[in-house]
Amino acid sequence: MKPVQTFWDIKLGEIKEVFEDNGYETYVVKSQKAAASLVLDKIIPKMKPKSISFGGSMTVVDSGLYDKVKKLQKVKVIDTYDVNPPMAEKIERRRQALLTDLFITSANAFTEEGELVNLDGTGNRVAAMAFGPRNVVVLVGRNKLCPDLDAAVSRIKEYAAPVNAMRLKRKTPCAVTGKCQDCNSKDRICNVWGITEKSSPQGRIHVVFINEDLGF
Repeated sequence: MKPVQTFWDIKLGEIKEVFEDNGYETYVVKSQKAAASLVLDKIIPKMKPKSISFGGSMTVVDSGLYDKVKKLQKVKVIDTYDVNPPMAEKIERRRQALLTDLFITSANAFTEEGELVNLDGTGNRVAAMAFGPRNVVVLVGRNKLCPDLDAAVSRIKEYAAPVNAMRLKRKTPCAVTGKCQDCNSKDRICNVWGITEKSSPQGRIHVVFINEDLGF
């Protein structure tokens, strides 16, 4: 095993214990493929959800989990990733996603203190993580680990948000300069913060730490 992988196995194992103390169900896997298998073969069969939806996440898509969940039998999938419907339909799907049995997403950052930190454009993802869906599964790569809340906020504002604005081709200052300008742009994606210190009820949020650099 490579030293970098060994280092992160140890580090994520420590973080796993911290998150467990904060009421999360936690797992550590070696790859995004392993993360998808864990969710499909163990977590979903145990939960037996009748409905599933998603919050925006490149990790969920790149792992193959999104495509595989859509093929599940006897499960209603509310597809919030479909780009084809008109905006009104997209918003309605996001509203419906708040009442699903399982909501699958990622996080912009997580901390050594056992917090999940997120910043949304419309707030549907942070809303679902806070309340609504019976269970939440969060897939998150090792690169999103931050020592504390201040570092997590800085990471999101100064890196994740500008990169995502570029990816989404938003007309914001940060998409041009690479730096947050705390703008008033109509295309701004930094509108709603979510800081989850503990899972309530205990065990509602399942966090899958992945020993790979994934997403932004």
